[in-house]
Amino acid sequence: MKYENARELLPPELLRQVQKYAAGKTLYIPSMGKVSWGESSGYRRYLWERNEEIRARFRQGESAAALAEIFCLSEDSIRKIVYKKEEPMLDYECTLTCCQAFARAGRLEEWVHAYLLSDGDNPPFSHGLKLFDRFFLGPVSMPLSLFRRCCGPEEGMKWRVHPVHFENKVQRMMETRRADTDMPPLIIHYLFSETDGQPEFELNEGNDRFEAYKRLGLAETPVIIWITEKEELERFMADYGSYLGRQEEDHAKL
Repeated sequence: MKYENARELLPPELLRQVQKYAAGKTLYIPSMGKVSWGESSGYRRYLWERNEEIRARFRQGESAAALAEIFCLSEDSIRKIVYKKEEPMLDYECTLTCCQAFARAGRLEEWVHAYLLSDGDNPPFSHGLKLFDRFFLGPVSMPLSLFRRCCGPEEGMKWRVHPVHFENKVQRMMETRRADTDMPPLIIHYLFSETDGQPEFELNEGNDRFEAYKRLGLAETPVIIWITEKEELERFMADYGSYLGRQEEDHAKL
């Protein structure tokens, strides 16, 4: 389990309350269960505004030591904040446009977890991704023909669901896609099978949307690719990096 410094996570007034009861102790704080990103974004904004205030006061001449005392942080943390490149405040939305904005800011992984913990309704997947360092690429448009579902009513599916339930979701997604093209990207796991020497693109999130897109006759769709092993990343870039290159060219034209 990874331990975090409470000074980096808790507002000063809350930290002082915790210190009254458990100073120097190691605490386990259980999850509250599914929390929507809207409920948690308030604290994200607090941190952003706090860091902006620290930078402003530092530029006005206050020392790192004085700021550390005021904000209940270490001097090293203050220095990291004031010397780090300032980031725009981004609020999560369940759209491709928002995902692209997070990606341009170098925060694609943050968007992925925000999505899985809210609209994606898949906290276990988010937790599993956090167990190891991952590479996240995209969002990038790639052919639907490359991917395979892992969820559906058919025999042999990794996650099998009732056919009526699945069909209802697919029909709803078809209607949604007809009315709104700014849909969130699918989330794909790329791995390379040493057994048969073939790449695999496992569709981890968006199986019903994938089926809806196929029925609508779409040839490509935006996806996020996640990869665990560096060797697999290198193989992906060698075989499919042209899709990422094309995406960068499209962004440059905007």
